[in-house]
Amino acid sequence: MTEGRVILVGAGPGDPGLLTVRAAEALRRCDVLLYDALASDPIVALAPPSCERIYVGKRGGHHAMPQAEIETLMVRKAREGNTVVRLKGGDPYVFGRGGEEAQTLRTAGIPFEVVPGISSSIAAPAYAGIPVTHREHNTAFTVATGHEDPTKAESTIDWAKLADPHRTLVLLMAMGNLAAIARNLVDHGLPANTPVAVIQDGTRPTQRTAIGTLDDIAVIVEREGLQAPAIVVVGEVVTLREELRWFDRAPLFGKRVLITRPQHQAELFARALYARGVEPILASTIAITTPDDPHAAHAAIDDLASFAWVVFTSQNGVDAFFDRLNSLDADARYLGTTRVATIGSKTAERLREHGVRADLVPSAFVSEEVARALIEATHDGDRILVYRAQEARDVLPQMLEDAGRRVSVVAAYKTIFDVDPEFAQKVARADVLTFTSASTVHGFVELLGGDEPARTAARGKLIACIGPITAEAAESIGLHVDVVADVYTTDGLLDALEAHLSLFA
Repeated sequence: MTEGRVILVGAGPGDPGLLTVRAAEALRRCDVLLYDALASDPIVALAPPSCERIYVGKRGGHHAMPQAEIETLMVRKAREGNTVVRLKGGDPYVFGRGGEEAQTLRTAGIPFEVVPGISSSIAAPAYAGIPVTHREHNTAFTVATGHEDPTKAESTIDWAKLADPHRTLVLLMAMGNLAAIARNLVDHGLPANTPVAVIQDGTRPTQRTAIGTLDDIAVIVEREGLQAPAIVVVGEVVTLREELRWFDRAPLFGKRVLITRPQHQAELFARALYARGVEPILASTIAITTPDDPHAAHAAIDDLASFAWVVFTSQNGVDAFFDRLNSLDADARYLGTTRVATIGSKTAERLREHGVRADLVPSAFVSEEVARALIEATHDGDRILVYRAQEARDVLPQMLEDAGRRVSVVAAYKTIFDVDPEFAQKVARADVLTFTSASTVHGFVELLGGDEPARTAARGKLIACIGPITAEAAESIGLHVDVVADVYTTDGLLDALEAHLSLFA
């Protein structure tokens, strides 16, 4: 049996963009994932589909699984020969009980590795506009827990040392004792008007920040309804927030955006949303599968040398093409003298990942523009292979044929409707609905049970489409489209959304 091992991975404070490269690598290769409550969905989604996911989170005193059972499960799964990732919010060794888990693994003889994560103690203040050190204010900082081990006979917190006006004090897990903590700090010498910030859900689109003083922060937090997970920052650096805040000033901050594109393409989009302060809701309406007749696509590749050009209409087509080349033990050299055109910069980028630079990428990412550019670049009688989705529009091949080109159209892949029993609830939670193809619109209708239920579900929500073809599909079923991107990429869609919302800021 293959020897198992455990990787204690710090998931960081929540924003998937703050995950380390090593952590992402471990997640993509794990067999079993034991994850905490503070590990965000896009991070958990990095684990492969075959991975066994087990939630072992603890939140507000409610434990999905006792700590002893977590450690027993970790050891058992590793002894079965699995690579186990123990995914913990923040850093495993900063108030994360990672040290205890590592000791258990060492005692059990299980090989382990520790992947540090960015601690919320520095990340949450940074996202709230509060530097933990500043030469004109506090030149050092201390991190402490506001919730000690309840089995201790007495507290070991030295309040006299923590009540230092020249240091920033950062307290984790302090919400349950906030009023008592504030009193202790004042009793041990800090002025009652010392600035305090409480940051809930730091680095996440749900981040909220309350500002007060030691004298009134507990009352303010209760009035504003802030809850755990949150950190407390005490010190003069808190006064810099209004000057330095950036994350929660973004036009899209706090919005909940539905991602309807296929799951395997949603990861980068979700990360881009997080970076702009948006909560992504993963709700794919379509999935990509093999076409009804995969042999036709294979035969076209086998005969590739007879084509002057091959046209890729999407990243999915590029992936299908190179999957076939891999099965032939071939690579980009197989293209030989055949030239390549793409619809869209993202499709061209995917080609470059395989070592191919597209010869033709029209500035407008639509079939009509590709057809016009190809007609100019080719001659009467040239053979052109259009490698596309099974259900794609016929505009491109028809325009080429009308211009005297010999066109072979093959289905590289097929789009099918996804199945998600929670889809309606996800739509209800969203503020913004995004559609990145006409297929995602059709899947939206299918999953909601028809045009009328789709219109009802979309009522009152901002609708954004990646381009005019997608917008036309949405409007054809009676949806009111608010935003249409000028640049037909997900980045262009987000830019258009920000521009639209900035008008109402």
